[in-house]
Amino acid sequence: MAKQNIYDNEIFFDGYTKIRENKNNANILFEMPALYSLMPPLEGKTILDLGCGFGEHDMHYIHCGAASVVGIDISEKMLTVAKAENSHLKITYLHMPMEEISVIQEKFDVVTSSLAMQYVEDYKTLVHDVYELLNDNGLFIFSQEHPMNTCFSGGDRWTRDENGRKLYANISNYGVEKEWESTWFIDHVKRYHRTFSTVINTLIDGGFAIEKIIEPIPSEKMLEEHPEQDDLLHKPDFLLVRARKTN
Repeated sequence: MAKQNIYDNEIFFDGYTKIRENKNNANILFEMPALYSLMPPLEGKTILDLGCGFGEHDMHYIHCGAASVVGIDISEKMLTVAKAENSHLKITYLHMPMEEISVIQEKFDVVTSSLAMQYVEDYKTLVHDVYELLNDNGLFIFSQEHPMNTCFSGGDRWTRDENGRKLYANISNYGVEKEWESTWFIDHVKRYHRTFSTVINTLIDGGFAIEKIIEPIPSEKMLEEHPEQDDLLHKPDFLLVRARKTN
């Protein structure tokens, strides 16, 4: 399977780091709270984190009582930060792409991933590998870019009025599942678009039962504090799924 490692590009890494340092970014406001809300009680649980990045999630899981966490990432730069800022005796960081998790020998109660699925070409095989790594009744909990975002590959993202106010999002070729390249800090960043039904049905066909789905949108209180987030009422940025391994 093709493996992409954009995070070790110096320009990309610096740009991404600046975004994550902004405490009002969409990950902190929407994605992380939604992801954590899908977690079961973690006391005594073993966790595998796919695309662990800086390791903030892994430290959070330990603080929630997890027995152990294995975080994997293809980026050496990410893992360097994780080991420096989020190290713990119960956390193991491995330099490994998600496409190679089948070599891992142990089993886990929870496999999780934050905003990495859209970079994986062979989603079906990854779902199979996750299933094999889970204990009976284990949970696969992940977030990804929403399919309404991953289908968009160029042009003006929004239709606006004469004052520049966003009226609606422009969506094209939603039904065409494809690899496409975009510019995000650097050129040729690859993402893979899959429809909502493919994301869900691949899990079902792979032996999972879907327990909950979240498409985060801002509450009225959130909009009072962050009115700039009102464009999420047109389309959510993220899709989050909680699926249980069936026997």
